[in-house]
Amino acid sequence: MSTFLGSVWWMIVSLGVLVTFHEFGHYWVARRCGVKVLRFSVGFGKALWSRRGRDGTEYVVAALPLGGYVRMLDEREGDVAPGDAPQAFNRQPVGRRIAIVAAGPVANLLLCVALLWGMFVIGRPDYAPVVGQAEGIAAAAGLQRGDTLLAVGERQTPTWSEAALALATAAMDHQDTVLRVRTRSGSEATRTLRLSRLPAEAERSHAMAGIGLTPRHQLLPPVIGRIEPGTAAWGVLAEDDRLTAIDGTPISSFDEIGPLVQQVGHRKTMVEVERDGDRLALELMPRRRVDPQRGPYWALGIAPAMAPLPPYDAALHYGPLAAVPAALRETWKLGRDSVAMIGRLVTGRASVENVSGPITIARYANASAQLGPAWFLNFLALLSLSLAIINLLPIPVLDGGHLLYYLIELAKGSPLSERAMVAGQYVGLALLAGLMGLAFYNDILQLLR
Repeated sequence: MSTFLGSVWWMIVSLGVLVTFHEFGHYWVARRCGVKVLRFSVGFGKALWSRRGRDGTEYVVAALPLGGYVRMLDEREGDVAPGDAPQAFNRQPVGRRIAIVAAGPVANLLLCVALLWGMFVIGRPDYAPVVGQAEGIAAAAGLQRGDTLLAVGERQTPTWSEAALALATAAMDHQDTVLRVRTRSGSEATRTLRLSRLPAEAERSHAMAGIGLTPRHQLLPPVIGRIEPGTAAWGVLAEDDRLTAIDGTPISSFDEIGPLVQQVGHRKTMVEVERDGDRLALELMPRRRVDPQRGPYWALGIAPAMAPLPPYDAALHYGPLAAVPAALRETWKLGRDSVAMIGRLVTGRASVENVSGPITIARYANASAQLGPAWFLNFLALLSLSLAIINLLPIPVLDGGHLLYYLIELAKGSPLSERAMVAGQYVGLALLAGLMGLAFYNDILQLLR
């Protein structure tokens, strides 16, 4: 399946599952509150399949799978027979209306917990949070190759994904952060990352580069992919050679080559390589280069070969019982981070480039599905939680806007006027259209990049 078709398919699957649960929350609570449900639709537009249940509800699967809705009996939307009036939504006490509207986001929240529980039971494969290279702020903090990150602040980091997320969040807030690490010798120690020194414009997506931290699994092997003509390596080394030592010093990754070459300088040295199963010792002399930003340096004239990521060497896994509190903790942590991100966007501490739309969602859905069921469940859980939080925003048109109306009604003892609610709907539609436009713009910009 192509990337495009896979992205479309997995987005349909993702939104289908999440929207169905969201609308089922509204439907289930409405029925328990005595409200008559006229239609339960997954998707919008022309009905592809429909069936009328014994309760009189029409169940529909529509052509556009980018949402859904539950239509309830309501005197504001059409004529209602006198005998059915007690079952109309608008006739219900404000407490029941609040419960019905809040049920959708609550269903997504519960689904998030269930999905994370499934992810923990299956076990999400990942990489160990081991430092491969430390430069800049990371090196100044004392981090070294082979250190294992045990915690970032108060957050435990059993895998690299947890460590990267915690570091990116701290970097965005420019907060000095204490790390708990296990050194190569096996002892535990603390290191302080001075993230307050990051440039003000540092973004979450570039946090690792700004910190100067490269994980072990992202280091390239010391295999030559290209040799520049006329350089020190030209005619001596060959593509696909694996360098094993320079001047007697063993090397295990490509990033170790540069510093060793600088130590050698302008003198002949032995470079040991593996070529077609043979071990060779070849003599060459680095040549001097000058870079406008870097200044003079010594180089061999080689570039690394691209290599796939190594196999996973860690996993996030719990037993069925232990996974329950773990799922609750993870839901709380993700929810707190999501709300904090919204706060950063509103206050301008985070770029609006972090707002993503359906194209990015589709790409991530496909990518996570390719990584296996645990990663896909993790993606669905995060998307379900995001749907719950977004729907609770106090924007008219969304569930949160309706809840705001009902809370005002509770406070003042009477409903808002029709005129005020209509005006709020227009404002809500404008805000929603602007948000969707921004999301599509960011999606297209990311594709172009």
